[in-house]
Amino acid sequence: MSQETENWSDAPANVELREDEAHVWCASLEPPAARLATCLSLLAPAERERAARFHFEKDRRHFTVARAVLRDVLARYLKREPAALGFTYNKYGKPELERAGESPVLRFNMSHAHGVALCALTRGREVGVDVEFLREEFASLDVAHSFFSRGEAEMLQALAVEQRTRGFFNCWTRKEAYIKALDEGLSHPLERFAVTLAPGERARFLSIDGDPQEVARWSMFALPAPEENYAAALVLEGTVQSLKLWRYAWS
Repeated sequence: MSQETENWSDAPANVELREDEAHVWCASLEPPAARLATCLSLLAPAERERAARFHFEKDRRHFTVARAVLRDVLARYLKREPAALGFTYNKYGKPELERAGESPVLRFNMSHAHGVALCALTRGREVGVDVEFLREEFASLDVAHSFFSRGEAEMLQALAVEQRTRGFFNCWTRKEAYIKALDEGLSHPLERFAVTLAPGERARFLSIDGDPQEVARWSMFALPAPEENYAAALVLEGTVQSLKLWRYAWS
């Protein structure tokens, strides 16, 4: 399919995910105050304990709401109650649904930053998503030389100064989405693969471990910014015919 993506749309009442589709949901982590208690009630005891470990109240609230949104979104596809869903975790902490008999398996990945969350879903294919708030003070060439490949750092330095923050976070979100799709977290060396980063340039891999077959294995999408001053990216295994972008509605 085309790498061009539509903007976020209101989600239909009933959602179905085909094998040749990917869906991404965008949600605000600042719901109406009356919904916070409902969000907490959906979480499992382990999730509530994890939320309680955050030092700042805002971080506790955002984690709680993000997990509630994830449960609600997954439940819509599985036709189950959100609170009844169970999760397992790999050694890097990435969650998966406990097997519920569906085939092909519903896979998902979630990212949240600065009060905005994205949840990506596929059937039977690995998927990773990342969203970041653009922080000019973080998007430095020193950070790029520490975490990007040499080629990416050089491409970033070649950009006009006013484009560098956007270019930096284009690169960051695309790399983060890929390592999340790999299920390896930050254990995967970031310098072993390279992506495009220039504003307006199509999101794609330039190289992965010097292996063209590995490049061909994955699809990458630059997602529309959910709000001003954000960057977001999606990486999935194989190709899909349709990418649908839904906005999560708080009633």
